[in-house]
Amino acid sequence: MRKLLTPVLIFCTTFLFAQTDQRIYDIINAVSSERIEKDVTTLVNFGTRHTLSDTISKTKGIGAARRWIKSEFDKISTTCGNCLEVSYQKDLVKKDANARIVKDVEVVNVVAIQRGTKYPNRYIIMSGDIDSRVSDPTNFTSESPGANDNASGMAGTIEAARVLSKYKFESSIIYLGLSGEEQGLFGGQGLVKSAKEKGWDIIGIFNNDMIGNIKGVDGIISNTDFRIFSEPVPPTETERERNMRRFYGGEVDGISRQLARYVHNNVKTYMPEMNPMMIYRLDRFGRGGHHRPFNDAGYAGIRIMEAHENYTQQHQDIRVEDGIAYGDVLEHVNFDYARNLTAVNAINMASLAWAPPAPQEVKIGGIVEPSAKFEWSKVDGATGYKIYWRDTTSPTWDHSRYVGDVTEFTLEGIVIDNYFFGVSAVGKDGFESVVVFPNAIMRN
Repeated sequence: MRKLLTPVLIFCTTFLFAQTDQRIYDIINAVSSERIEKDVTTLVNFGTRHTLSDTISKTKGIGAARRWIKSEFDKISTTCGNCLEVSYQKDLVKKDANARIVKDVEVVNVVAIQRGTKYPNRYIIMSGDIDSRVSDPTNFTSESPGANDNASGMAGTIEAARVLSKYKFESSIIYLGLSGEEQGLFGGQGLVKSAKEKGWDIIGIFNNDMIGNIKGVDGIISNTDFRIFSEPVPPTETERERNMRRFYGGEVDGISRQLARYVHNNVKTYMPEMNPMMIYRLDRFGRGGHHRPFNDAGYAGIRIMEAHENYTQQHQDIRVEDGIAYGDVLEHVNFDYARNLTAVNAINMASLAWAPPAPQEVKIGGIVEPSAKFEWSKVDGATGYKIYWRDTTSPTWDHSRYVGDVTEFTLEGIVIDNYFFGVSAVGKDGFESVVVFPNAIMRN
């Protein structure tokens, strides 16, 4: 039977769940550009963090860098009553695995897990890359500071751990330093394999790769624009799912795209001074990042990064040529901007970790009717649900209705043909899950 809400209840619940949460503003204010600058400087001072670089030295090379990162996570854990489970995750990559692996190398990731109180096996991940490189991707000895690419993302991940470790969440958060990115995304591949073996329920990964540059090679300077890259549908979709998309829509509504919309909406709500740019692409044109191994395995994953890149400061030997200073050095990083993008990550991880899980199944119906009908699976911990809809050409969820603690609802007067729809679960504090695009059809 169709459930209806009284006008008074609709008003009260709409007002209640339109409110913001002070804790999110507190998280934003707690992120420190000074601490990020200090951490980026430390990472730069390791000389090179190339995946194949020195692992013995205490001051130079990727070995020293990853030990320092682990020690920072350990310090954070100490201040929060050992709230982080800090470890290495390793895989041996053999010589000639690709052209950039010129010798056997152990690819080592640093993992810090802040365990959730209710859903300890449900994870939101923020990652930064540990490694750096110069012009020749096989050169593992030359000075390779990697200040923006990607000490900025790694420092942001450490800073997010400092801030969020002061709170308790229902779901688990992972702060992740990945290696082997420049050699072929080996760190991400190893971590995903380990996650699969352990049966992790990964909500999504925020891959932060270059979050510190505001001066683009195109001449544009902006400290508010940033990009959110997301693929349209998972590469693991079945033939049945592909056929459903053909008839019912969903070409731009995969799980990674919904994660991107979640970030976009949260930033517009809590950080309106920032301009999140939804980019409908897995990554930069023909290029890759460390969210891709997660996407390849069927997990939601997005890349959060600066909007205006400067290619003279990426993957370059340090030099001056034709009056242009090349190299990814410290002076090109804007730490206030890196702080803001770190805050973008922190508030979205907090929101997801405080929210209930998303509905597993969302059914939609209303073919040849002047209304759209919905049924969805009940979610543990949800106190209510929201139905979202948007024009089929809109990139964001533009309309919503809180419908209370029901598992079916009809939107009268909304023609199903003209919109796309989704449903989210809402928790007691108003935090929402990611929106779920309908994955089943109601025939009556």
